[in-house]
Amino acid sequence: MGGIFCDLEKPFDSINHDILISKLNFYAAEGKTLLWFKSYLSNRYQRVILNNNVNCQNLSSTWQKITQGVPQGSILGPLLFLIYINDLPKIINDIAIPILFADDTTILITSPNKSNFEQTVTIALNLLNEWCNTNLFPTNFDKTHFMQFTTKNKPKPFLQFAHLHKQISFAFNTKFLGIHINDTINWKNHIEYILPKLSTACHAMRIIKPYMSLETLKIVYHSTVNSVISYGLLFWGISPHSKKIFRMQKRIVRIIMGCRRLASCRNLFKNLKIPPLISQYIFSIAMFVIKHKHQFTLN
Repeated sequence: MGGIFCDLEKPFDSINHDILISKLNFYAAEGKTLLWFKSYLSNRYQRVILNNNVNCQNLSSTWQKITQGVPQGSILGPLLFLIYINDLPKIINDIAIPILFADDTTILITSPNKSNFEQTVTIALNLLNEWCNTNLFPTNFDKTHFMQFTTKNKPKPFLQFAHLHKQISFAFNTKFLGIHINDTINWKNHIEYILPKLSTACHAMRIIKPYMSLETLKIVYHSTVNSVISYGLLFWGISPHSKKIFRMQKRIVRIIMGCRRLASCRNLFKNLKIPPLISQYIFSIAMFVIKHKHQFTLN
């Protein structure tokens, strides 16, 4: 199994207005609704202003008309972008599994046969390039990379892929939707990534401890520690490397309660009503099963 992690070049700024209007029309936007979208996208201008602090004068470029892209920071911007790329999965569905999340585009490919696998990757890259050219949507193949997922003890076959005479780089780890993934999916990279964040939060907690009430410290914990731990916990919580996160969590809890370094944390977690890492992981699994119970086979 492998994944092609695509880098879309300035995706929100590359949307062609004429193509977007035609897609809106295809998705049943017509009449006054379509005219409203045309009016929303047309006759927009922008310029750049530079602040000069030396002589308190501002330098600015001339106004230029915007001929492509969607207004960023608006409510409609992400929606229009999703409508623009909504038909991308249809050209790849037959040979691979496309995963789209805003401007993060990934193509998963599975095949037990090496030659079939290489052929499928090449076809997927060609189809992706064809869609991008048709929709005037540039893809940066210099930053697009490929990752093959294998078990730890299984030898990694040497695979190389080229597209438009450019070599697709082979990666052993990557960042996808804020989670660091490596080719063996042991989550070590992601845990090593969030450990410094928790260490910074631990240091901050030690500094503010003498000046803050217990309730305020709990608020700080949930905003700086729990938010980091809970993101993606469903995936990496079972990793053996997660013990490092649990040790950091216990250290922070001891600081909040003003306990010595080796004090037992069992009652501290109970008194603070903060779940230990493993309990938080089990709760995440349970909630996932409840929300997606229709995807599980009942006995």
